[in-house]
Amino acid sequence: MQANPGANPATRDGAAPLLSIRDLSIALPAGGDRPYAVRDVSYDLHAGEILCIVGESGSGKSMSANAIMGLLPSYLKPERGRILFEGRDLLAQDEATLLGMRGKDMAMVFQEPLSALNPVMTIGEQIAEVMRVHHAYPGEACQRRVLELLEFVGLPDPAALVHSYPFRLSGGQRQRVVIAMALALEPKLLIADEPTTALDVTTQAQILALIQRIQAEKGMGVMFVTHDFGVVAEIADRVAVMEKGVLVEAGPAAQVLNHPQHPYTRRLIAAVPHGRAGDGAEARRKEEVVLDVRGLRKTYVSGGGLFARKRVVHAVDGVSFSVRRGETLGIVGESGSGKSTIGKCLLRLTDIDGGELHFDGQDIARLSERQFRPLRRDVQMIFQDPFASLNPRHTVGRIISDGPVANGVPPAQAEARTRELLELVGLEASAFDRYPNQFSGGQRQRIGIARALALEPKLLVADESVSALDVSVQAQVLALLDTLQRKLDIALIFITHDLRVAAQICHQVIVMHKGKVVESGPPDQIFDAPQHPYTQRLIGAIPGKEWDPSAIRAAA
Repeated sequence: MQANPGANPATRDGAAPLLSIRDLSIALPAGGDRPYAVRDVSYDLHAGEILCIVGESGSGKSMSANAIMGLLPSYLKPERGRILFEGRDLLAQDEATLLGMRGKDMAMVFQEPLSALNPVMTIGEQIAEVMRVHHAYPGEACQRRVLELLEFVGLPDPAALVHSYPFRLSGGQRQRVVIAMALALEPKLLIADEPTTALDVTTQAQILALIQRIQAEKGMGVMFVTHDFGVVAEIADRVAVMEKGVLVEAGPAAQVLNHPQHPYTRRLIAAVPHGRAGDGAEARRKEEVVLDVRGLRKTYVSGGGLFARKRVVHAVDGVSFSVRRGETLGIVGESGSGKSTIGKCLLRLTDIDGGELHFDGQDIARLSERQFRPLRRDVQMIFQDPFASLNPRHTVGRIISDGPVANGVPPAQAEARTRELLELVGLEASAFDRYPNQFSGGQRQRIGIARALALEPKLLVADESVSALDVSVQAQVLALLDTLQRKLDIALIFITHDLRVAAQICHQVIVMHKGKVVESGPPDQIFDAPQHPYTQRLIGAIPGKEWDPSAIRAAA
């Protein structure tokens, strides 16, 4: 398939497309950063095919998916074009007709399953509601269908699960429930909008395998919206690449992934983390140990009472490691492995149950809060969500300079240093007087990095600091962190669930599983020759691991 807005709906093996989008344009309100959210976009999706729509945030990839389902916000209306589903123009249908088609003919799986599920309804009730709305599977047949769907998507003990509420399920289990709801009436079209972005690598692999199995067994057409080229390499039959509302490239997956034609596609692929540490990594390591952790322990206890047993979770169980000046130590693992709890312990954001934390010649694990407070300027954190960690009522200048001022730096000197830091992290000094909501996600993360550097720390802890960013912005932030470390010679602890990112930026890596370190070593060793079965499973679950974009990266 080639990007050709004026083409007639293509055929595949003599069959007309299941879905055909032609010349679709969706105008943005006046004052937006561009006139159209989607402009003159055309592509086809056939039954039995997985089409990946790929692009960065703001590219318009989700907008066209929402237009198909008739879920655009009221202030956005298709200005021209057609959306043909089995030859019927969806843009010409009234709301009642579209309501009857949603779930029955076409269904959608959203990125965040918890927000897509009703917290006060059981899982069984929510799946059954889909069928009741369409008057399908009456009486006991509805309950049998619910159990059948839960079993089909691979959830354990469906008979018990139907009585559970969403908050009791893991993220991967909730996503399987949402998929079960989407499949309830066996629609012909399944739209999946970033359904694996927030999931751990092993859970992500399970959901991708499930969607592939569903597509193969049911013969439905699947539109998979994503910014992850690893996912594209894993599941796509065809790919459509969008940039700023325009379809810039489209074709079979092998062609787009291995022989991209458009400069934007090549830039995206070149930015994919490649799982290899940068040049000179070992040379930058110094002998000075900034932090030495020995036998760190943190246990959480919940529940307990007359009828409930206490639940004890050993979040961090006897963990030891050290990090030197000029070194990046990666801590990798899935949700619940204990990696983020380690970060909280290092910053004394949670109580420590045992072990030693030797920093700057002191065991900070044994210091009181009053004793530790002067050391906080030396240990700073970069958070996962830069928007949530920045006060929306304060200017960027105040956000960055407040820390130094609180530590006795004269305001004029703190302001001058803040403007220097903004330029150091790649922002204009004029950003000083603007507010967080005036910046993109990547720019806000740069502001968070500048704030963390304002007190000139000896140790930075980055907790999933690039996991929410698009691949090209992620590459920019990783390069920035590497450059800053070269200039400032600081120690960095990089917490992540993405082994490719860890292998690219880290000098040493420790792998966490259920509170324990199961493997440690240089990234090449961990990535190329993992020893522990758990590490092997993590590496094996990386999407698109067989795809090698090195030639494209070198050319770019």
